[in-house]
Amino acid sequence: MLQQIVVRNIEKPREKRLRNDIRWVCNSFGFVAGRDVECVSEKIVEDLLYQYPRKGPILSEGLANDLDISLARVNHHLRNLMESGFLYRQKRHIVLRGGSLKSAVEEIRKDVNRILDDLTSVAEDVDKRLGMKNRA
Repeated sequence: MLQQIVVRNIEKPREKRLRNDIRWVCNSFGFVAGRDVECVSEKIVEDLLYQYPRKGPILSEGLANDLDISLARVNHHLRNLMESGFLYRQKRHIVLRGGSLKSAVEEIRKDVNRILDDLTSVAEDVDKRLGMKNRA
């Protein structure tokens, strides 16, 4: 499975306001970037977070209806959110990884650590084979 995890170091909001905090999480993970000028990914995450505690996993059609956005457009952004490891599909339902925002972030943290461990191992092996000394 191809997974692209983006983490951006953005200043944390000074005031605790739910919408701003959700926006900050989305921006920190790079969900809102590039051509997403209408912040559709952020709107999807926000809607999912509001709906999830009451309804649990929801259908992409439900997200499209809630946001008044075409299903094709919602599915495009859902694919990106799934590639990041933030969401996943369970049959036709969209599921927030770990069942909460904190759990999703912690699961992504584990993914990043596994990736960095693999990179460190291979880099160490390459250095050893090339006779390079570790300065640390």
